[in-house]
Amino acid sequence: MNLIGISSDHGGFDLKTDIILLLNELGHEVNDMGPDNSKSVDYPDYGVSVAQAVISKNVFRGIVICGTGIGMSIVVNRFSGIRGALCSDLYTAKLCREHNDSNILIMGGRVIGHGLAKEIVKVWLSTPFEGGRHQKRIDKINYLEKLKKI
Repeated sequence: MNLIGISSDHGGFDLKTDIILLLNELGHEVNDMGPDNSKSVDYPDYGVSVAQAVISKNVFRGIVICGTGIGMSIVVNRFSGIRGALCSDLYTAKLCREHNDSNILIMGGRVIGHGLAKEIVKVWLSTPFEGGRHQKRIDKINYLEKLKKI
């Protein structure tokens, strides 16, 4: 399998711990980028590490978790080349891979239950990008990023 980078803030720490166990069960290597406990931390510090690891291809994909997922979503999507998707259901987990080639999964540890989160991770990891008409749209996003329009 592939190396997955994962991080959280204090609001996502418990879910991160469960997701790491799941990833190991599925045969993935995991780079836990912190934190190592549930004490209060600033989510931008932990989101940036996963985004940079994905951009530099030090990890195959990334998973970030905060209380709602919104803060981490804002942080990781600031980086050119990142297509982070905030998912709280199986349908968006599937389509963000098929249509958007999402490379970072974002979840809210205080929003969804651990059982659903595990299923979301499984769907997100197992769903391939469809390419085709969707690649044209990804190419447009990449072009706009290069022009510094987004």
